[in-house]
Order: sequence, then structure tokens, then C-alpha cells
Amino acid sequence: MDRAGQYRDLKAEIDAVVAGETYIPARYASAACLLSQAFSPRFFWTGFYVVDPLKPNELVVGPYQGTLGCLRIPFGKGVCGACAAQHASIIVPDVHAFPGHIACDSRTNSEIVVPVFDADGALAAILDVDSEQSDAFDEVDRLGLEAICSTLLTA
Repeated sequence: MDRAGQYRDLKAEIDAVVAGETYIPARYASAACLLSQAFSPRFFWTGFYVVDPLKPNELVVGPYQGTLGCLRIPFGKGVCGACAAQHASIIVPDVHAFPGHIACDSRTNSEIVVPVFDADGALAAILDVDSEQSDAFDEVDRLGLEAICSTLLTA
């Protein structure tokens, strides 16, 4: 099966697992786990940075699979902060060339980040996926991850 097909199947699985679950961290944890397992070892770190309701211009680490993540990331800083500020997915083929990159783990070489919006359209979180490989992510990944994130809080 091609990666686009893997993403379609994985989206259906994640939607089924989280259906009816009202606790948002459980939804994020399930998605991070299933994504990590499906695409390991290419997905080195897979998880969510959640908009902090007490500091609405800051992301705080949420459920993830992988090595220790950064605890907090201000909007506009690093790849995740840029995604939060722009409300748009970002693919970074070489994180070492990204201005202001925050190195939570020095083994990361490429990254993709995707915004997660709540049912009202407000930014709720960022899905962050890191890889030890350079140039590990492409449009297939972006489209697949955006599809998963588009229903993560509404399915």
C-alpha cells in the first residue's frame, strides 16, 4: 500500500478509536501513538503541543511518543511556534537551516508541523513530527496529517 493509502487507513482507525471520547488529551495520545507506530522509524518524535489556555500565545507539550520534548514554545519561535502564528502546516527538510529552530533533540534533522483546530475553528494544538532523516516529509505527509488533524477534535 502507498503512503497516501496508509494515511487514509490510519485516519479511519484514529477516528474510530477516538469516536465518543470527550477527553482531549486521550484523543491526542491515541493519535500520537498510532501515528508513531505506523511510521516508525521515520517518525522519530510524534506529538502535540497544546495552546495553553492561561498563556494563549504559548504552546505547552502535550501527549507524545519519543524522547523528551521542549516544555513550552512561544508563538512565532521555532517551527512549532511559526505554525501556531501562521495557522498553516510547515515542512522543514533541514531543521538546521530553519531560522530560530529550537533543538529539543539534536538528532532531529527534518520536521513537519500541522495545526489542529477545534470545532469553532480556533487553534487548539500543533501536531509535530520529527525525523532523524533529512528531507523525510513531503506533500503526501502534509495531506495525510492535515486530514487526520482536521477531524481529531470533531470526530
